Amino acid sequence: MDTMLSKPQLLTELHNENASWQALLDEIGEANMTQPEVAGGWSIKDIVAHLTEWRRWSVRGFQVELNYEPEFTPPWPPALQSDDDINAWMYESQRDRPLADVLSDSREVLQQLVEALAAFSEEELQDPQRFSWLAGEPLNGRLFFSHFHDDHEPDMRAWLDKVKRDR
Repeated sequence: MDTMLSKPQLLTELHNENASWQALLDEIGEANMTQPEVAGGWSIKDIVAHLTEWRRWSVRGFQVELNYEPEFTPPWPPALQSDDDINAWMYESQRDRPLADVLSDSREVLQQLVEALAAFSEEELQDPQRFSWLAGEPLNGRLFFSHFHDDHEPDMRAWLDKVKRDR
């Protein structure tokens, strides 16, 4: 989607994407979220933590832009350059956290994203050059869930279908 959205449209799309995400998590159920082997040995909890950490990075980027702060450094060690190495670091740093904390963080980070986006003016949100780290990508709700849709949703849904069949 290359069309620039109004601020209310953007926030509505983000809300709708989050509602779909929450519906999937509700369908999976907390009792199933720590079972291993959903995708590459990761559990649903691990995927939620992973997506939350990447989303937290996006929130921080918007906060930096909003406050005109100098560039910020990522939370992972500087020697980590590839997404695979960063993902492994995220997994190790999150895997022993309680499920309740991971789910709470997921909701909290989404709320922080909404608050950060809401703080920008309509003009800023529609300026494709305003957020250099997005490389001109127009803001829309799917943008913040694209990693989920592209890389994790198929595995999560296939796993859920298998769990339902095995019941």
